[in-house]
Amino acid sequence: MEKTVTIYTDGACSGNPGKGGWGALLMYGGTRKEISGYDPATTNNRMELLAAIRALEALKEPCRVELYSDSAYLVNAMKQGWLKRWLHNGWKTAAKKPVENIDLWQEIVKLTTLHRVTFHKVKGHSDNPYNNRCDELARLAIREQS
Repeated sequence: MEKTVTIYTDGACSGNPGKGGWGALLMYGGTRKEISGYDPATTNNRMELLAAIRALEALKEPCRVELYSDSAYLVNAMKQGWLKRWLHNGWKTAAKKPVENIDLWQEIVKLTTLHRVTFHKVKGHSDNPYNNRCDELARLAIREQS
């Protein structure tokens, strides 16, 4: 039987573009794992995507994943069919422009083929302790590298 893992992710940027960080919290049963990272020159959207990528990459086997993010960019692309349309249109937007962050979206395509991922939008900077912890991890990654 497939494991069900709950993941929370968040990205942050000091300036946009600027120094960026990402954080993720993975939970399975009674186990919690926190991961985070830094990029010296990036955007907030890239950090949001990278948080999800690194969290999914951390899974050791194919899983069912409930992934929570405060990124409308990430969640809407997955839930509203943007990603499917981009793939169908050869990585072009509805306006026929190249999709931004294509390298990261291609990674998400690979990982969502490996894992069965359901994306959930959460309100950022609110009363969700898991989302708030991911925000802390992302901001801490920036502070530790600055």
